[in-house]
Order: sequence, then C-alpha cells, then structure tokens
Amino acid sequence: MRPGLAAAAAVIAVVTSLHAAMWISMRPEESAPSMTGRFHSLSFAPFARDMSPEGDAPTTEAQIRSDMKVVAPYTRGVRTYSSINGKELIAPIAGEQGLRATVGAWLNKETDSKTGEPVLARDKKTGEMVPVRDGNDREIENAVKIARENRNVEAVVVGNETMLRGDMTDAELAEKIRRVKRQVNVPVTTGEIWNTWLEHPEVASAVDFIYAHILPYWEDVPADRVVDYTINAYNKLRAAYPGKRIVIGEFGWPSHGFNRGSAVPDPIDQAKIIRTFVARADALGIDYNIIEAFDLPKKQNEGSVGQYWGVFNADRELKFPLTGPIVERTYNQTAVLALLLGVLFTLPMLRMRDVTLTQGFVLAGAANGVAAWLAMVVDYWLNHYVTGGDYFTLFLSVVMLVPLVFVLLYRIEELAAVAFGSGPRRLVESQKPGTPSRFPKVSIHVPAYREPPEMLIQTIDALARLEYPNFEAVIIVNNTPDPAMVEPVREHCALLGDRFKFINAEKVAGFKAGALRIALDATAPDAEIIGVIDADYVVTPDWLKDLVPMFEDPTVGLVQAPQDHRDADRSPLHEAMNAEYAGFFDIGMVQRNEDDAIVVHGTMCLIRRAAMMEAGNWSSDTICEDTDLGLTIAENGWKTHYTRKRYGYGLLPDSFEAFKKQRHRWAYGGFQIIKKHWRRFLPNNSRLTNAQKRHFVLGWISWLGSESVGGFMAIASLLFVPFVALFSISVPAHVLTLPILITFLVYLLHFVSLYRLRVETSPLRMMGAAIAASAVQFTVAKAVLDGFRYKDLAFARTAKGNNWLAGAARSFPALPEATIGGLLVLAGVYLLIANNMPGITISKSSNDWQHIREINLYAIALMVQSIPFVAAAAIGVFENTRYNDFAFWHALRARVAALPRRLRVTPPPAVAD
Repeated sequence: MRPGLAAAAAVIAVVTSLHAAMWISMRPEESAPSMTGRFHSLSFAPFARDMSPEGDAPTTEAQIRSDMKVVAPYTRGVRTYSSINGKELIAPIAGEQGLRATVGAWLNKETDSKTGEPVLARDKKTGEMVPVRDGNDREIENAVKIARENRNVEAVVVGNETMLRGDMTDAELAEKIRRVKRQVNVPVTTGEIWNTWLEHPEVASAVDFIYAHILPYWEDVPADRVVDYTINAYNKLRAAYPGKRIVIGEFGWPSHGFNRGSAVPDPIDQAKIIRTFVARADALGIDYNIIEAFDLPKKQNEGSVGQYWGVFNADRELKFPLTGPIVERTYNQTAVLALLLGVLFTLPMLRMRDVTLTQGFVLAGAANGVAAWLAMVVDYWLNHYVTGGDYFTLFLSVVMLVPLVFVLLYRIEELAAVAFGSGPRRLVESQKPGTPSRFPKVSIHVPAYREPPEMLIQTIDALARLEYPNFEAVIIVNNTPDPAMVEPVREHCALLGDRFKFINAEKVAGFKAGALRIALDATAPDAEIIGVIDADYVVTPDWLKDLVPMFEDPTVGLVQAPQDHRDADRSPLHEAMNAEYAGFFDIGMVQRNEDDAIVVHGTMCLIRRAAMMEAGNWSSDTICEDTDLGLTIAENGWKTHYTRKRYGYGLLPDSFEAFKKQRHRWAYGGFQIIKKHWRRFLPNNSRLTNAQKRHFVLGWISWLGSESVGGFMAIASLLFVPFVALFSISVPAHVLTLPILITFLVYLLHFVSLYRLRVETSPLRMMGAAIAASAVQFTVAKAVLDGFRYKDLAFARTAKGNNWLAGAARSFPALPEATIGGLLVLAGVYLLIANNMPGITISKSSNDWQHIREINLYAIALMVQSIPFVAAAAIGVFENTRYNDFAFWHALRARVAALPRRLRVTPPPAVAD
C-alpha cells in the first residue's frame, strides 16, 4: 500500500469514527411519566391520508370502523366536530368498541354582520345556493338525533370556536345551545379557547359545563412550560366559574411544522408534553380530550403545523411510546444513512495523489457534513407529509440543491488542495526542461476581425521582437471591408519581411475558426507547432524560447500560457475585471493542470501541428473553438501543460456590457461543447483519464451548473414569495434554505482564501473581482438557457480598445438583473418585517404568526440570492459615473491630504492603478 493511500484510509477511519460519535452523542432521549391507562378522549377525524378534513367529502363507514379499532385500545372516548357527511356514524361505531362519544355540531356564520342578510353557500349535492342556517340546522338536528339514539354519547358540543371566529353573537350561540339542551338528556356545551370563555359569560351561563381548548402552542409557550401553563389556565377558569364543571376540550402539541416564537413543534416534545400532561391531569382529576387521534396530511387551514397534531401518524402508527424512554423513531436509520454516505463521499480520497493529513481531514469533514445534510433531507421527507406547495419545494431540492452538493464538495476540495496540499508540481516552470537540442519551426496565427490597425501593429511588432530563431507569423484579417483597417497592417507586414505573412480574407464563414483554418492552409509545410494569439495581445520576447522546449517530449500536444491585460488602469471597473480573470488563471487552471485537465483558451497557446490535425483542425460547430480543440486533443491522449508566468498582455472588454457578452459567449460555447463531447466521457470512448473526466465534468457543473442553478433558483424563490405571503402554502423548510446560505458562505471562504493564497492582488482588487464574478451569474444562467433554446448562436466579438462603442449611447446594461435583484431584496425585507413585527400577517391562514424561523431563513436566503443581481446592477450604475475614474480618487486623496491635520478624517482606501 502506498503511503498516500494509507494516510487517506486512516483519515477516513478517524473522521468516520468522529462522525459516528457525533450522532451517538446527539441522540435525543427524554423521560416522562408512563401512561398506565388510556386517554380520557381523543379528537376523532377518520380521514384517510388523501382526504381533506376541510371539504365535504363523506366519511365512509369502513374508514370509521378501521380507525376506531386503531384507537380503541388507547382511549376511553372520542370527540367529533360534525354530525353530517358520514360523521353521524362515529358515535354508534364507538359504542360497539365500548367507547364514549362527545358529539359535535359544526356551526358556520349565518348572517352578514354589515347587511344583516342571510349568508348563502353552495350545496355540494345540488349545486344550489342555500342559506348557511340550513346547514347549521342540519348539524344540530343530526347531533340531537345521535345523542338520543346512542347511550354512549356523554355530551353534545354545539359549535367549535364559533365565538373566536366571530361567526355568531353571544345571544345567537346561547340560543342554539339552549335549543339543544331542551331536546337531549346529556350535558350540552360549546368548544372555545380558554380565554374566550373568560370574555363571554353569557355563553358560559348557557352551557352545562365549560369545554375549554387550551393549546399553548398557539400562544407561543415554550415546550418546557406547556403543562404548567395549561394547569394554570384550567385553574383560572375554575376561579372564574366556581361550581361549573371544567373540561379541557382540546390539548395537544404538534410533532412537526413551523414554530410560533418560542413554541417549537418537535416529536420528542410532543411525546413528553402529552405524557406529562396526562399524568398531571389524572392526578388532579381533570377531564380532558387530546387533539387529535390521527395526523391529517391534507389539513391546510393551520399552515404546515395543522398536519401533525395526531397521536397516530397518517399510517395509523403510534408516533411515540406511551411508556419508557422517548426517542426519535427514525434517528438511528438517519444516522446510519449519514455514515454510509459519508464513507461513500470520502472514498475518492483513496485515489488522490499525495494527500496531506490536513487536506484529508478537511475533505473528509466536508464530505461527512454534506452526507449528514443529505441524510437529514431524506429523514425530513420520510417524516413529513408532502402535499400542496411541498411538492414544489421537493422538486427544488432534488433538481437544484443536489447539484449544489457536488459544487460545494468540488470547491472545498480545491480550497483544501491550495491551502493544505503539497503545492503545484506540474507547472512548466517546475519542469526545468534542459537546453533544447533543436528549434522546431513555430507558425504564429493572429486572426483579426475589424480591429484597429494601430492595435494590431502593436501585436505584430511584439512578435518581431521574439527571441526565437525559427518562427513565422500569419496575420489573417477577415471580413473587414474597410481599407483603412486593412492596408496599414498589410504595409507593416511587408516592412517586416517574409517572416510575416498577411492575408485579407473576405466572406469567411465559420467565425474565428474559419479564419484560423485559412491561416493553417497558409502555414509553412515545415512548421511543427502552431501558436495562436488574439489580435490585441502583446507578447513578451521570451514566450517561444521558454515554452517550445516542452515539445521535446513527443507526447505533449499543447502548452498554454495565461491571459493577462495591459489596460487595467483604465478605470476601477477594468481593474476589477482583470482581477476576476486572474482568479481563473492562477487558481483553477493551476489545479486542473496537476491532473492534465486544463481548459484551453484561444490565445497564448502553442499546439503541436500533428495533434491539431489528428483532432480535425479548428471546428466551427461551437463558438468556443479553442476549448473544443483543446478538449479533443486531450481526448486523443496528448499531454497538455500550463504555466502561470505571463507571456502576453491583451486588452480588457471596453465596458460591462462587453464583459457580459464575452461571458455569455464562453458559457454558451461551453454548453455546446458538453453537447458535442459528452459521449467521449463514457467508458472506453476516449483516452481521458478518470481524473481528467472528473475535472471537466465537475468544472462544468461548478461553473455552468452552479451559476445557472443559482440564477434559476433565485427566480423560483422569488416566484414563490406570493404563495407564502398571500396563500396558505408552506415556506421552504430549513433543510432546503440552509444549504443556500451555507453554499454562499463556502463560496466566500473559497474565493477570499484562494485569492489571498494564489493571486497577486490587493484586498480592494479582490473585492472588485468578487463583485465582477458574481455580477455575471445571470448572464451564465441565460447562456445555459439559450443552449437549450438555440442550436447555433453567432460568434459575438468582444468590444475592445474603445473601437466599436466609442461615442455610442449605451443603454443600462443590467436592467433584468436590477429588476430581479430589487424584487428579491424587497421580498426578503418584507418577509422579515412581516414575520417579526406585531400586527402584520404573512398569510391568510397564519392569523397572527410571528417569528417563524423558516420564514426568517427564507427571507435571508432571498437577500443572499439577490447579491449577484444587485452586483450587476451596481456595476451598471457605477460604470458611467465619476467614481469609475482613477482621477476622481486621486483628486479626493489629494484634497484629504491638503486638509489641516486636525480636520482630517481617515481617507478612503487607495484604488491601485
């Protein structure tokens, strides 16, 4: 076993052990009084998993009988809320099982409070509009009938929280209660929240006993105070109505759902609260009803929490033990899944070369962290009911968040390699090639399309100064009809002698690749190496002298030097763009080169002619012909090499709009390359190594995938805001929003750390690079979308050298980003304010919901997702102001320096130029 393999295996074993110890130490286990008897009563709603308790669908006798058999061993009675649509069968079937029944009659609002007119509702059977009073009368008549015909009925409850909803006046409700009392021989009451009883003595005087709902969750009571709070509320009712019998008509705690302030639903707390309450109630002689028997997945009128009040889940399984320790039912399975995934995600370390211990621990820790999150996502979906809006969030989690896992691990891997790895070993400058035995001929091709002649002449003059004895230069000007842009270049080449060939090609098809094919046809037959530079690049004299010796190895097909730029001092924006480019060339390319997996870009590259011809020459079926050719060369088994040393300096895009267009072309071309080459990544379809395939695939996912997923997810999150704010659709759960925030934090750590370690730049330039990089997220996302929409988009030349756009009026270059970013920020701020300020509600179904953690997380996630859009908008605004001029900052510093010392303030940071 090689040393690196042994170290990696040891790291995996240690981190897996620590991961297992974490799950063991965090295993929740609580104790509570055991239930030796049965519940006094359970709210009984015999609705199957796919039935909504809010509709009028009839409850079947078979369903009632089946459910009654489930609860009979655990309760002495059941409570119903309605007496129609099959629910009139509950009491007699309960009697068959020896259970008592408290029969309910549901009442709705009968009279419009403003007009005094009867309220109408559509009859579900006939479709006709009928008075609500008719339905109420039918409920009461059925309840009376049930009470008369079934000896196990111990009480009738007329209405449920009718006063709380304001559906009836005290007098109206009291009259209905008295009407029922005259017709039955059992006690009659109504069900209301406990403090509502204190405010309505007229109704209290009409009932035979107080039937109080005490649900501390809705009053933001934390779990550890629930039972004491309930007993205190019960005692307040006893004090207010001495001599009246007090029954707790509803008590319970949800196992899942959103928090209300300090009240947090939890399966362990549900078990502990109910068992503790039952023990206290039995000891104090308090009669009670637990809400409720079964979870109701389709119960939407209470938001996400309404589904989870049951003692049994929707599959009719007891959710917690009634005796002994209280543990989470699926905790062990989730822990095992997390450990297995953790091991699976760390196994690739065994194939990595020379992994240091620190690097290994970082990689293994990150892999196990992601594994734990995925296991918790699985656990979440197994323990929650996926209905309504949850299907949308489930779709997002699978389609969008899972790819981010790979991006997250890839970035952490790169961070660990740079910060803790053994350092790059395969750079050209690390190879130390010996003195060349010969000087193979190099043909340098310079394609130019409508370029300023003075700029192109600079490029040609730099080639003339090359310290290499055996080269030629082919200057091909294509599709440039203006003689003023052609003839000065022709004349200058003629002055430099036969080494410089000039071609003026008209009506060239195939974009840049078409011009390069013509240049190759004009190449000297004895040229072994083809060099390519863009028309704006000024090379250093040692370019060929330093890099051509790498071709002494006959297996080397391509050598790439980084891009750099000589006009970063034009403006702070140009400096930021240049720093953003530097990150790719000094970080990503260096790491990819360690596994011979560089991305070829079409300037400053040297290509073995034989490798080029084997790859089929320049191709025009993608608009990134350079990357396409480089990948084909690698697929054919040729080696590639990279150097960090700068051998050439070009010009930056003229404007932010040009910067975006260039990035769109790169991303769209990258998508074309994926469609063209994906089959070559299948087993035995190319000579690519597994490491090369991995870099290319994860690189595409990290760039095209994460940027497009991030952009589309931001838009999807924004589109979901109205459903959260206006309708009763659940907010994305924390297991879905937290990864967005964690990914952002990892991205920041990755960016800042790697720039500090690898890129020679200042903190201010690094900040500019971060803004510039994030500002093109939407552009990349649009390019990926265009890749699906359009087969072939035209090659868009990047405006450089103040050529194309000089003097032209420019429209705002980031209008879509500004719109989306502004809406994301406003939505996030609105949700934070609405969720944390009294008197503002989030949704129609939430009543006075406040301080819901998921809503806060969702709001923060919205604002984090806005950053790339806001960055683009900020650049668009900043670009054409005086602040995008070094002269302004120099003058400002000079004015500050001229102030008397006692008046000076700390000057703004210097903007390097």
